[in-house]
Amino acid sequence: MFDEIRNAQHERLDYTFHPGKSDAHIVVLGHGVTGNKDRPFLVALAESLASANIPTLRFSFAGNGGSQGRFEDATISKEVEDLGAVLDALGERIICFAGHSMGGAVGVLRTRQDNRVRYLISLAGMVDTKGFANREFGNVTPDAGNMWDDPDCPLSQAYMDDLTAIDTVVHKAKDITVPWLLIHGTEDDVVPLQDSKNIVGQAGNNARLIELPGADHVFSEHATQPMIENVVSWVKTHFQG
Repeated sequence: MFDEIRNAQHERLDYTFHPGKSDAHIVVLGHGVTGNKDRPFLVALAESLASANIPTLRFSFAGNGGSQGRFEDATISKEVEDLGAVLDALGERIICFAGHSMGGAVGVLRTRQDNRVRYLISLAGMVDTKGFANREFGNVTPDAGNMWDDPDCPLSQAYMDDLTAIDTVVHKAKDITVPWLLIHGTEDDVVPLQDSKNIVGQAGNNARLIELPGADHVFSEHATQPMIENVVSWVKTHFQG
């Protein structure tokens, strides 16, 4: 349905489109650090949205999955630009962006500057970016070590510098004026639930936080379906409205 999508660096972004009933609306799914568009819970979410007649596009940021580019260059700031390239390709559709983990921070930063995102969803969204960098990778030497000992995910100085420079997106909440759903698991040991509590506390009445008891960072096992049901119900309500 869409042509090739390329970012500002002319890197091709890999995507999968799930058609729905109407071309007027679409949900865009973005993944977190070390992830890609084919994370099982993202595939399941896209399929469930499509089954509810909601068109959905899931894509991999540059340097991840099947997208072109270097993983070492995949910073939040660059992914904000990648998301802009995806929005460019979608034309006049009414867009809901759902970002997981680091993709949640990407969503906040893009939405505050781009009125094409009409609805926002944060799934275990990263908020305290500097804290995350220090907590997860503070003992790893950038440009020498790897994220979580994964040789396919080298830790770059550019990545660490970007997270440190952003520091936190908590104060950006006041700039998010569109309907905003946040879902976070109580057993998330990668991005703490407190991140979502902190940012929703700075947001207006347009934001709603759902805490999923027992859910981990990637909504695995028993948590997948409750996450999906909450997202599909929320999107249907807002798109139909």
